[in-house]
Amino acid sequence: MKIVFEKVSIWMMVASLGFIVSSLIVILSVHYWAHTEAGKVPPKTAVLLHAVHNNLVTPDMKRPKFFANNGAPSFTNEMIEIPVADGTSIEGKMYRPIGKGPYPIILYYHGGAFMEGYGSIHTHDNIVRSLASRTNSIVIAVAYRVAPKHPFPAAIEDGYDALLWAYDQAEEIGGDKENIAVAGDSAGGNIATVVTLMARDREGPDIKAQALLYPLTTFQDIEFDSRMKYDSGYYLLSRGVMMRARDTYTPDEDLWIHEYTSPLEAENLYKLPPAIVITAEFDPLRDEGEAYARRLAEHGVPVETIRYNGVMHGFISFYEVMYRGNHGLDQSARFLRASFDEEPAYQPYNLQVYNGSTTRSMQIRDQAEAYAIGSFLLGKQAISIFENNK
Repeated sequence: MKIVFEKVSIWMMVASLGFIVSSLIVILSVHYWAHTEAGKVPPKTAVLLHAVHNNLVTPDMKRPKFFANNGAPSFTNEMIEIPVADGTSIEGKMYRPIGKGPYPIILYYHGGAFMEGYGSIHTHDNIVRSLASRTNSIVIAVAYRVAPKHPFPAAIEDGYDALLWAYDQAEEIGGDKENIAVAGDSAGGNIATVVTLMARDREGPDIKAQALLYPLTTFQDIEFDSRMKYDSGYYLLSRGVMMRARDTYTPDEDLWIHEYTSPLEAENLYKLPPAIVITAEFDPLRDEGEAYARRLAEHGVPVETIRYNGVMHGFISFYEVMYRGNHGLDQSARFLRASFDEEPAYQPYNLQVYNGSTTRSMQIRDQAEAYAIGSFLLGKQAISIFENNK
C-alpha cells in the first residue's frame, strides 16, 4: 500500500511540475510576443498578432466556445441581390430583427483594400451580425465590386446604388427610410463616408449617421507619423498593400486628390451626417482617420472620435476575443442608436483616448484569456511541427 501511495505521489508531483513548466512557457511566450517592432502591446493584442502572422487564425477569428454566450437568435439573415446603375446586380447579406418593425437601416461596407481577395461580406460577417443585434436594426452588408477588374468609381457607385435600393425598398423589407445610416471599416470606411458626400451632392436619401472604423481617408502621400511607424504589415496593414490598393483602385494619379477617393482633401464637408470615428494606436491609418474627424468638426458636423490604445488595424473584427474590440463595436452601436432617436449635439473636436478597462477584475480576465489563447496557439504550433516532422 505504501509503495502504491508513493507512486501516486510521484506522479502527482510530476504532473504538477509539468503544469508549472507549461504555464511558465505560456507566460514567457506571451510576454515575448508582446515586445513588437514598434513597442510593447497588451497580451491579448500580442497573441492575436502572433496567431495571424503564423497563419494559426484568420482576421475573422471566431470566439472560442469557452468564452461564448448562448442565447436565442433575435434576427434572421438572407442573401439578397441589389440592382446597380449599369443594369447588373451585386450581392448583399441582410440581417433583419425578428418582429414587425419598421426598423432603422444600416448599410455596412466591409474593409479589404478595395481589392479582390482582401475582404468580403463573409470575412466581416461577425461585425455585421453583431451590429444588427446591438442596434436592433436591419443591417445590409454590401458586396461592392472591387479592383483590379472594377477600379474607381465602381465601389462607391455600388455603395450609393445600395443606399438608393435600401431607401426604395424600405417598406418592403420592414425598414424605416427616415432612419438610414452607413458604416464601414478601413477601405469600407472610405466608401461609407464617400457615400454620404454623394448623397449630399446628388440630393439623395437623407443619412442619419456614419460610423467609420479606422477609415482610409486620403490617397495622397502625406507623411503621417502613424503611416511611417506602423506600416510594416506586422499590425495587419502594410505600406505595400496600401500602395497596391492605390495603384489598382485608382490607376490614374489625378484621382488621388478627388474628394470621392480622398475625402480628407475635400474642400466642402458641410451638411454631412453626424459621425463616430474609431481609430487604433498601432495602425498606419490612425492619423488620417483622426485628421478627417477634425475636418468634419471644423465644418460643423457633430463627430465623436475615439482612439483605442494597445490595438492594431482591424481590431474590431476580433471583438469576440478582444475587450477593446468589443468596446469599440459597442460605442459604434450606441452612437448609431442615439442618432436614430435624435441628432447628436455639435461640439468642438475632441479626441478621446481609451486605454482599456480600469477595473481590476476585467484586467485579470483579459490577461487570463490572453494566456488561455496563447496556450491554445502553442499547442496548435506543436501539433503542426509534429505532423510536419513525421
